Amino acid sequence: MNFKLVVILLFLSLNVFSQEKYIKHTISKGENITVIAKKYGVKPKAILDANPNAPKILKLNSVLLIPNSNQTIVANEAIVNNNTPGTHEVLAKETLWGISKKYNVSVEDLKKSNPLLETEGLKIGQQIIIPSNTVAVSEKPFDDLKIVTDVEVVVEVQPKETKYAIAKRYGITVADLEKQNPFIKGNLPVGYVLKIRTTKEKADAAAALSTPNQEVKETLPSSQGQIAETPTIKTDSTNTVIKVANHSELVDQLVVNATENIGTRYRSGGTTKAGFDCSGLMISTFSAFDIKLPRSSIEQSRIGMKITGDEAQKGDLIFFKTNGRHQINHVGMVVEVADGEIKFVHSSIHGGVMISSTKEPYYQRAFSQVNRVLQ
Repeated sequence: MNFKLVVILLFLSLNVFSQEKYIKHTISKGENITVIAKKYGVKPKAILDANPNAPKILKLNSVLLIPNSNQTIVANEAIVNNNTPGTHEVLAKETLWGISKKYNVSVEDLKKSNPLLETEGLKIGQQIIIPSNTVAVSEKPFDDLKIVTDVEVVVEVQPKETKYAIAKRYGITVADLEKQNPFIKGNLPVGYVLKIRTTKEKADAAAALSTPNQEVKETLPSSQGQIAETPTIKTDSTNTVIKVANHSELVDQLVVNATENIGTRYRSGGTTKAGFDCSGLMISTFSAFDIKLPRSSIEQSRIGMKITGDEAQKGDLIFFKTNGRHQINHVGMVVEVADGEIKFVHSSIHGGVMISSTKEPYYQRAFSQVNRVLQ
């Protein structure tokens, strides 16, 4: 009997061991199943089988199970993380804003539960306390992952074309377009030849609408996001409000563009990822969509249409008089409005690019006005 018991226990322990033989991989920018499979020396199908509920388009910072060599992972096994109840392990490139949205809790509550965040910020692998009565927002289930192959398209810039229009046509973001073509960050000269990596499907769709000045060839696989419809931009009769078609899509892209800079340090006079001041962040965010803003926060407060705080919406500019000053000296962009609370992205002297709230006493006292610059 003892011999049989030992055999049974050994079998069970080996079974558990085999199911734990996997590698957790955090998705980085530009990765897809093919790239990840090559990195670990496994077949894409093995990754698909191990992650049946993963989304079609891989999400940045999400986690996939990667089979080890000569090991099999149960197809419906859940993705394991190192979180214990009431805590969250910080992943690469995660922000307080992203974590707060995941657990449906405010950034302020996270800071109260984790006082060191105020002085030390987030660190990869750090276990932070999640306030009680919060539940992580679950992702919707999707079908099997779709493996895509990219092509490279060579495009000559035509008169009156904008970065936003070209990026939309090929299904990438303006930031990706500039990353692939660094020399166009300042402007977009007519006749300049761009090299654009996108999926073959999007390239074929764009080819029917483009000029003959393009060549398509296969290149390394990668994954790109879909951008919103091209905005039509014009000023009204008072030359203060920018009127755009597809307003909500453009606003969403502005929010994404600004919040991608969270964690960038504050730099007086800065307008690049090397460092931003408050008005510099707004200039950089809007100029990516060919919308030019004045240089200073006080000048930016004079454009658009002044509205009440109760009327604030995503994409509006929000202004403050900080440090007891009598004129506007700080600006941010509204990213969320709920129950009388306005959350805004801005570049703070003390924390760099971050998300703050008008519920915070400092900004509640310093609040001055909200301006709508897009209609």
